[in-house]
Amino acid sequence: MFKSLMGWVDERLPISEFMRTQAVEYPTPKNLNYWWNFGSLALLVLIIQLATGIFLVMHYKPDALLAFDSVEHIMRDVNWGWLLRYMHANGATFFFVVIYIHILRGMYYGSYRAPREILWWIGVIIFFLLMGTGFIGYVLVWGQMSYWGAVVITKLITAIPLIGEGLVVWVWGGFSVGDPTLNRFFSLHYLLPFVLVGLVVLHIWALHAVHSNNPDGIDLEEKDTIPFHPYFTIKDFFGYGVALTIYCYFVFFAPNAFLEPDNYIPANPMQTPPHIVPEWYFLPFYAILRSIDFLGPYSKLAGVVAMVAAIAILFVLPFLDRSPVRSFRYRGISKGLFWIFVVDCFVLGWVGFSPADRMVFGLPIVYIGRTATAVYFGYFFLLWLVTALNIEKPKPVPKSL
Repeated sequence: MFKSLMGWVDERLPISEFMRTQAVEYPTPKNLNYWWNFGSLALLVLIIQLATGIFLVMHYKPDALLAFDSVEHIMRDVNWGWLLRYMHANGATFFFVVIYIHILRGMYYGSYRAPREILWWIGVIIFFLLMGTGFIGYVLVWGQMSYWGAVVITKLITAIPLIGEGLVVWVWGGFSVGDPTLNRFFSLHYLLPFVLVGLVVLHIWALHAVHSNNPDGIDLEEKDTIPFHPYFTIKDFFGYGVALTIYCYFVFFAPNAFLEPDNYIPANPMQTPPHIVPEWYFLPFYAILRSIDFLGPYSKLAGVVAMVAAIAILFVLPFLDRSPVRSFRYRGISKGLFWIFVVDCFVLGWVGFSPADRMVFGLPIVYIGRTATAVYFGYFFLLWLVTALNIEKPKPVPKSL
């Protein structure tokens, strides 16, 4: 009876056929390692964020006078509200951990190379939107750090020539960050995740059109693939188990490990925190912004351009890498440059977290920030130089798996 019902449905909407070809029998490289789990793990975290966010919205008040108290109401009075809030807040941290690893894995194994350029570009757009959604959501708490973070970041808009001053007033909805700003941010924070869902569907569609890359970075023959189910569904579920164990540890035993203590103080426009710092996942880009401070009146504009360029440069990465070999596994110089780049990102994060007037070995920390910023952009230049001039001699690559 069930088979007859599904046959009737498939004649009109081929759901089971679609699932069979795109999820069950989908040809997958048989040598994929656990670094490939982070793509599906990102989808799982997105679902968690959407589900918890929808329930949190039922009790949240996007009002400058009530927003902070509504968050406290969720934590103290709503049944299981504390769990929903901690899942959502720590889910944002978990989301960026997964996304950063996913991006670095793609960079290491050459997943941005032809024919996967559009797949890579969609991923970079998702990253841009994810950062915007994360920042806007952080503001909604309307604590001290949320409020002053909004003030600092939105004021960067004034660096745009000619239209900056008028544009920031439009974003604020007035002449300072206030209730209209909070309402605008709330609307966008509720809308953008659904835009992200559409882009994720497009991302998966592009992936299935060109098929997955693999650790060797080679074009595969049919004998090199195996069905996605059950081999990689089991692998994904094992990854889910490990990741969710770590996630649940922070939710239940260390829920405030990544949350700023000043954000448990209601927003006060009359009292500036001694050290305004963004969430950890923005710190490398914040450090780049602060490092461009030597151009006088043009420093703010140059800093904003450098901060945006730090992400936008990923769009041109497929054209910078000219090597005939995709995977860094067979490219010694590129591999070395990559790990320097990873370490440099951590250094930038530390610089972004530190006060701007901090001294390190007798030197202002801004000098370290400038050096780390130069290394960050230098990676992409050197990758192009090494591959365009054929300085790098890759190791032999296997013909098949």
